[in-house]
Amino acid sequence: MKIGIVGAGQVGGTLGVGFAKAGHHVFFGSRDPQTAEMQALLARAGSTAKAESVANAVQFADVVVVALPWPATQSVVQSLDLHGKVVLDCTNPLLPDFSGLEPGTSGGERVADWAAGATVVKVFNTTGFNNMADPAYGGKPAFMPYCGDDAAAKQTAAQLATDLGFEAVDLGSLSHAHLLEAWAMTWIWLAIQGGLGRDFAFQLVRR
Repeated sequence: MKIGIVGAGQVGGTLGVGFAKAGHHVFFGSRDPQTAEMQALLARAGSTAKAESVANAVQFADVVVVALPWPATQSVVQSLDLHGKVVLDCTNPLLPDFSGLEPGTSGGERVADWAAGATVVKVFNTTGFNNMADPAYGGKPAFMPYCGDDAAAKQTAAQLATDLGFEAVDLGSLSHAHLLEAWAMTWIWLAIQGGLGRDFAFQLVRR
């Protein structure tokens, strides 16, 4: 797949490196592709990754990963031509102090409103970036829920989650994005206020 990364911080950078190592073509969007940080990220990702302007990264890609800080998400998403793209929304509408989520419509549904002409899947928002780099605990994969309204786009998200080593689980329509965002808040609370730190993840256990 051709994957554009919008927001190459800890989450976007980790996802992009993982996708590149899985054999996908990754375009990291950056205001300055020549920075030392971006060059270091490219070195980690390998030969299937490139750094481009954000607009070019989106143009070249079939799948666009939105991994921005929430306050920047609306303005950046609305500024991009995302028509015909599969957009993977990895954001969470966190309050500035991380004490909870913004009230109202889910972040996933808001991103879908802002991303005119795109097909949005909520995914990669429920755990820390360290688990995106290594989702195995006790030899078993961590759980990665996703939701959306288009079956083909959801299959793309599931495949990419599987490529990273997660167990991908369908949570239905995009109207369920609020469930994933609450799940993210649970992980954040346990990691910070709950004192568990970042090295834990959720798994499915079946009888």
